[in-house]
Amino acid sequence: MFLTISTTGTPERPATDLGFLLHKHPEKAQSFSTSHGTAHVFYPEASVERCTAALLLEVDPVALVRRGKGKGRGGAPDAALAQYVNDRPYAASSLLSVAMTTVFKSALNGVCRAMPERVQEPLPLRIEVPALPARGGVELVEKLFGPLGWRSVDAVAVPLDEKFPEWGDSRYVRLVLEGELRLADALRQLYVLLPVLDDAKHYWVAPDEVDKLLRAGEGWLAEHPEQRLITSRYLSRRWGLTRQAMERLELVRLAESDDLEVESVDNAVDETTDTEEKPVPLAEQRRAAILEALRAAGASRVLDLGCGQGQLVQALLKDVRFTEIVGVDVSMRALTIASRRLKLDRMGERQAGRVTLRQGALTYTDKQLKGYDAAVLSEVIEHLDLPRLPALEYAVFGSARPQTVLVTTPNVEYNVRWETLPAGHVRHGDHRFEWTREEFRSWARQVSERHGYGVAFVPVGADDPEVGPPTQMAVFTMSAEKNATGEKTGAETDRTTDHRTGTETDRMTDEKTKEAKAA
Repeated sequence: MFLTISTTGTPERPATDLGFLLHKHPEKAQSFSTSHGTAHVFYPEASVERCTAALLLEVDPVALVRRGKGKGRGGAPDAALAQYVNDRPYAASSLLSVAMTTVFKSALNGVCRAMPERVQEPLPLRIEVPALPARGGVELVEKLFGPLGWRSVDAVAVPLDEKFPEWGDSRYVRLVLEGELRLADALRQLYVLLPVLDDAKHYWVAPDEVDKLLRAGEGWLAEHPEQRLITSRYLSRRWGLTRQAMERLELVRLAESDDLEVESVDNAVDETTDTEEKPVPLAEQRRAAILEALRAAGASRVLDLGCGQGQLVQALLKDVRFTEIVGVDVSMRALTIASRRLKLDRMGERQAGRVTLRQGALTYTDKQLKGYDAAVLSEVIEHLDLPRLPALEYAVFGSARPQTVLVTTPNVEYNVRWETLPAGHVRHGDHRFEWTREEFRSWARQVSERHGYGVAFVPVGADDPEVGPPTQMAVFTMSAEKNATGEKTGAETDRTTDHRTGTETDRMTDEKTKEAKAA
């Protein structure tokens, strides 16, 4: 099994810097023991102008059978057919990938103390693999390596026998990659794609392989057009692991699109506090106020945008008037918890048909969210950076356009009533802002004017005469389209509700509505 890595250089940047990056001296030939044989590293050429490092892996067929998967469950197909006589010692496969992690571990991790600046610089690279199994042929090789920044991907099919061309081509190709990439990126691509092309592994694929895949695929796998095929083959078509990897890659993609860290995107589950808020009755009061507003609006098909762990979805399912409920959240961890909370895997067919959980970023438009009666944004907006609010506003009010939209958010004025909350602190570590009542109302009025909605404000929780309620809720109702004079006929209502008596008082602030009432 053979692999060469070549680069060129100048007197200022000699090609022999490759030896520092690989942590292998060009003047030495070194050998390393692996679980299935011996790996040798040597340099066929090493000059200022050009340097080539070679990795030769000698595989012990007996060790491969004794330590490999054998003919049992998940056995490698080649070993199952011929345990001692096969192509394993000669064709690049997962054996070579494992040898690379043993021999070039620091280079794979992008570590070089001697030349830290060179690690981050693209190098003119030429990588050659003389015999590479490719289940999918030349076309698949080009599909896998083509999107990764290589200037040239030269994959030539190896004939079964050159003397008998009528026999056709074998499943092997000779691969030559040329281009300017960081050495660590090139090695990581090979580490993942060699066993993917071979479509077999010499060891049992355990759950920790998902982490290995994501580490090696950092920076390129999340956006790769053949992501699903790569993930499935790398994980030996274990569908549970493949699904887990795909979900995590989707989070990476969403985070990269907004230039954020994955942890800041997948933050709906607080690791240090009880996010179910069981000790805090305010959470139940908030859900009760939302349910009351949805019933009053006559909604039956409801979107819970930013559904988190599914508490509101669970409450909606208990009321048969809500015939279709869709929970949307960017966090797959939160959706997994929601699924367990709702017992979706044990739910009856009719009940399961009422609920859908979907992953999605609320700052992007989604055609599948159009046509619903109502949408709920419960304790969501404060988790967004203020510059992202217009995107969410358009996605909900401008694109999805449900008849009713409910938005709840903390009232920062009430924070002085929380004895355990230090002065100047927000209620949750991920809150990017918390608004006063006037700030929230000002934002809500602007949204309603821009998108043709009327808006009413409802207090949630004890309405303190000095600082207001702990939670404030805006109820947006789609107004009639502009009349012939170009004026909207929607009304803005400032609603104060007495939850003990169920009575409410409305103050109409829309002049056109006042005139209509007077008439």
